[in-house]
Amino acid sequence: MRIPILVGVSALVFGSVAGAAEKQYGPGVSDTEIKIGQTVPYSGPASAFSSYGRVMTGYFQMLNESGGINGRKVNLISLDNAFSPPKAIEQTRKLVDDDGVLAEVGTVGTVPNVAVQKYLNQNKVPQVFISAGGRRFNDPQNFPWTVPFYPPFEMEGATFGKFIARKLPNAKIAVLYQNDDYGKDYLTGFKSGLGADSAAKIVAEASYELSYPTVDSEVLKLKASGADTIVYFATPKFAAQAIKKANEVNWKPAQFLASPVNSIQGVLMPAGLENVQGAYTTQFTKQASDPAWADDQEVKDYIAFMKKWAPNDSPNDFIALSGYINAQAIAKGLQRCGDNLTRENLLAQATSFNKERVGMLLPGIELSNSKENFAPYRTLRMAIFEKNSWKLLEE
Repeated sequence: MRIPILVGVSALVFGSVAGAAEKQYGPGVSDTEIKIGQTVPYSGPASAFSSYGRVMTGYFQMLNESGGINGRKVNLISLDNAFSPPKAIEQTRKLVDDDGVLAEVGTVGTVPNVAVQKYLNQNKVPQVFISAGGRRFNDPQNFPWTVPFYPPFEMEGATFGKFIARKLPNAKIAVLYQNDDYGKDYLTGFKSGLGADSAAKIVAEASYELSYPTVDSEVLKLKASGADTIVYFATPKFAAQAIKKANEVNWKPAQFLASPVNSIQGVLMPAGLENVQGAYTTQFTKQASDPAWADDQEVKDYIAFMKKWAPNDSPNDFIALSGYINAQAIAKGLQRCGDNLTRENLLAQATSFNKERVGMLLPGIELSNSKENFAPYRTLRMAIFEKNSWKLLEE
């Protein structure tokens, strides 16, 4: 899938920051254009993440109407990675070698980003604000051209672990996780958060491969352990399957959903909203469906944006919302470059955010990173699912 889009960023918000300094351009840049690329799972086992790409594309289309980043239009090329390593490598090579992009930005998925990380770093092509939170993506020493945007998976896993240790100290825990860096990073953080006796508290673990048709047998194994709590470190398709299967076999554990699988549209509705009442997750964004934000201007702006620029996606879908937030950060990084639009300067600007805010982040959540720590998030909030929306807990 190839979606070439001319993208501009509001001249009001993203006006020129460059002075009279001499212009410096890297690949894909001219006086009138900035060419960037990304890959997104528009097909394959993680196609529920496709709304990321559609929303990012729509966001840039909206900004295009306002005149550009520092007077330049941004040409975003969004390709399908099918959540497949070979496909991701093929498409990324096309973006770099054939299309000549300045950078790869906002690429979605741990598996695709792992596949192309070495290639991009060896060629000194920025892999900026990727939608993945694995530990290997925040490694300035070994991968200095890779900058994550999603909250670190280990941090989120630890947040779950600490919450359970405080609130459910006698829980018998089962964990379903994806057998790759994504699932394993979550599990590592989770055990750290639980504390020294994590081995005693976790009574069963079950991993699965992306190639599996279902995780039914894994759910049955976890139920048989006698666990009364389950944590899902999965991707949308498998999380929805597991929640549904647990209900079918009359297993009613306390449920914890990693943020990539807390989408109401992409996971909870397919699994059955009645099957996720009282489930927990983490959040760092406002929720369009929460009445508490009904009069919030950022929420109003987001809903209006979705209606016009991504009409086939729901504003209540956390995956879509993540794309909206990611796109704003990409635009900020490009705007900060001024007329020094080299790969080196884009990397420098994307790793020096200082308490930056973008629309739809929760109050108190800010984006800050540095040359030593590329990850921009430091804080998450716990939430519980009630009726048809997530409600923030008072923590």
